[in-house]
Amino acid sequence: MFVLRDVTAGDLDALLAAASYLDTVNLPEDRAYLSALIATSQRSFAGEIDVADRKLVFVLEDEQAETSGGTPVVGVSMIFAQHGSRRAPHIFFDVIHEERYSETLDRHFFHQVLRIGYNYKGLTEIGGLVLLPAYRRHKDQLGRLLSYVRFMYIAMHRRVFCDEVVSELMPPLEANGTSLLWESLGRRFTGLSYQEADRLSQTNKEFIRALFPQDPLYATLLPAHVQELIGRVGPETKGVERMLSEVGFAYAHRIDPFDGGPHFHARTDDITLVAATRRLRLSPDEQSIESDAPLVRCLVAREGPGEPRFLAVKTATPPPANDGTLALPADARRALRLVPGDELAFLPF
Repeated sequence: MFVLRDVTAGDLDALLAAASYLDTVNLPEDRAYLSALIATSQRSFAGEIDVADRKLVFVLEDEQAETSGGTPVVGVSMIFAQHGSRRAPHIFFDVIHEERYSETLDRHFFHQVLRIGYNYKGLTEIGGLVLLPAYRRHKDQLGRLLSYVRFMYIAMHRRVFCDEVVSELMPPLEANGTSLLWESLGRRFTGLSYQEADRLSQTNKEFIRALFPQDPLYATLLPAHVQELIGRVGPETKGVERMLSEVGFAYAHRIDPFDGGPHFHARTDDITLVAATRRLRLSPDEQSIESDAPLVRCLVAREGPGEPRFLAVKTATPPPANDGTLALPADARRALRLVPGDELAFLPF
């Protein structure tokens, strides 16, 4: 069985190994940064820090790997409760379509225009999703579980999160991790490499506001092969794009100012997975579930005061009873450490 839970201090090496396959601003291959991120996540799950500073890290654990001496943590995903504030705004390029026509020349042109924008109010961001290569294309769709668990958690703590959720998808990058859009645009205004600017922006966005042009930029002035990258999703992120579209997200016609990756967004309450999550209690009936009973595939989660504070598993159960209880198979009850009457969250697929 695969178990989803909140990250703990003992996961540092596994988190570093997972980050080596992503190495983005949200999940860099940096031991000191990841150690601090784990501490922030633990305090976030405990509700000990301001909402604006909460970063929640979920890990996927393979119980079989743990028992066989392998690496139990095989995947990671994250929620940033509030991305964007007066101190550190959420920054993007609006992608505007503009048409021009000259009657004199009888010529018509279609332009993409990039205009920098700032969000000071904040929105919830999901990101940092990575699955170890050996577990990709697994029959249990493990990447989907890592993504879904975030929406379940948002539903469980709806008042903590913003009214809009954004996902900044990775665009096509060069083999060395460089962004061609950054090389053609951002570097010319900052003098920084893509990696330097990406890391600096995590803690300091002043240089963007100070050095980036505030007037609209015509993408027509960029090389044609760079223009084609604006708003495109990289090959490794196509599956994430499809999944987000399925649950209510849409392209916001906004892109990352560094690499041109598209921003997908949705109203929080319109996300199907948020709306479908229910609060139930474990049924007092612990008898085994009949093999011929109609079953619902679902994620089931529980929270508690100890470590880990959050646990979730994929399972199959009979539909919830009219009294608001749910019968679970023995392996799911064991993995979640449940006793009859415990409160749980239920997300049917």
